[in-house]
This record gives sequence, C-alpha cells and structure tokens, in this order.
Amino acid sequence: MTTLYTTRATVVGGREGHVRSEDGLLDVQLSMPKSLGGKETGTNPEQLFAAGYAACFQSAMGHVARTQKIPLTGSTVTGQVGLASAGAGFALEVALEVETQGLSQAEAEALVATAHQVCPYSNATRGNVDVAISVKAA
Repeated sequence: MTTLYTTRATVVGGREGHVRSEDGLLDVQLSMPKSLGGKETGTNPEQLFAAGYAACFQSAMGHVARTQKIPLTGSTVTGQVGLASAGAGFALEVALEVETQGLSQAEAEALVATAHQVCPYSNATRGNVDVAISVKAA
C-alpha cells in the first residue's frame, strides 16, 4: 500500500475545545450539541465526520464514473451521522442520501454500490459502523 496523502489535526479541549489542522485550513471551535446539553456554539465531531464522509463518497462516485465511462452529469451526497449509546460506550450510525443526475435508477444504484467499495470512509467503517445508503436518480 502506498500512502498518497497524510494530514494532521490537533484538538485541545475535546468536544468543548478547538481543532486546527497542521496547515491551518481547518480551524474551528468545537462544542456539544444542544440535544446533548451543550451550547452549540461550534461544530462537533459528528458534523465533521458527516461532511468528510459525504465529500469522500461523492469523489469516489466521480472516480468510478470517470474510470467506467458512466455518464454522471451531477450528484449530491448528504451525510447523516448519529451518536448512539452502545452498552458502556458509544457508537456511530451513518446514512448517506445520494442523488444523481444523468443516470437511470439502476445505473445510479450500480454506481453507488461500486463507489461504496472504493470510498476510503466506506472501507474504514465496513464491519464497524452500520451505513445505510439511499439512492435517487433524477
């Protein structure tokens, strides 16, 4: 395996702290969501994970479409991440809502299934986190 890219981000203060990437492009305040008793004055790890997974998955779709010459003319991916209690600890729940343009429903579903095998987030979560994917062709 060849590493293509590496980055670092440092958090001080946990869920009520601050995160900054080594290049400074990510520099945000963290806070607990109101539903968990927080003030919600910043983002949270679940929002960051939802954004990262959705962006990565959409890129995986584009990669598959290009390499397989699939006529994808556009797409959106919405990531939803839930924090759940799991015994003495916690777990994540993930849902991806995918909409495609330029494909039939069957073509969109096939593209998304292949992207799910290619996406690094999908590979990292497989077997550890339940990921529900819905697909809508337009």
